[in-house]
Amino acid sequence: MSGHSKWHNIQGRKNAQDAKRGKIFQKISRDLYQAAKAGDPDPANNPQLRLVMEKANAANMPKKNVQRAIDKATGAGGANYEEITYEGYAPGGVAVMVSALTDNKNRTAAAVRSAFTHAGGSLGANGSVAYMFHRQGLIEILRDGLDKSEDDVMMDALDAGADDMKSTDEKFIISTDPSSLTKVRDALQGKGYDLDTAEVTMIPENKTKVPDDKVNQYQHLINELQNNDDVADIYEAGYIQEDN
Repeated sequence: MSGHSKWHNIQGRKNAQDAKRGKIFQKISRDLYQAAKAGDPDPANNPQLRLVMEKANAANMPKKNVQRAIDKATGAGGANYEEITYEGYAPGGVAVMVSALTDNKNRTAAAVRSAFTHAGGSLGANGSVAYMFHRQGLIEILRDGLDKSEDDVMMDALDAGADDMKSTDEKFIISTDPSSLTKVRDALQGKGYDLDTAEVTMIPENKTKVPDDKVNQYQHLINELQNNDDVADIYEAGYIQEDN
């Protein structure tokens, strides 16, 4: 049993590391797409795209993944990509929204439905869980290397037009009205802040604990979605209780 337990623990840590890595790549892919879509696809003429590509390189993101994200934005190869949102329930009844960028709706819909089914969840109709989330501008600033006090950051954020700010040991989390995100982002960058995240996201109204006996299935669903090249974002209304 001890050998099995050790293997289970190692496998659990590996799954958690893979999930974290997948989430990082997913976020960078989305940022690459947005930067290339909004400006010149040539990083030499697009400072924002160049910055995201540097983050991709630092995260050891494969070059083919980087190029794929840029190709989606530019329509390289003649493909036209569109944004589609899927809604469903993960194991344990947890609400999940999936944002995808796809050139083949049938392929993506089948893959997303399959991921939910394999994990014991279910894909729902449009509007089935959207009411459980609200749109919000989100800006994150890492504490590491930042020569500013928490009060200074809060004052700068409020002066820029932010609604609120929370802090953790690693970063400052600034919330804005979705329509004010660009203004707040530009103002903070103008003050010299290096932003780790600046996006409009979906925030759950309430978080639901994933039942202990459904954790593996829940993680399987999230991992399968993250490994789908068409998936750009996953918004979860669940959380996993960490062991003390």
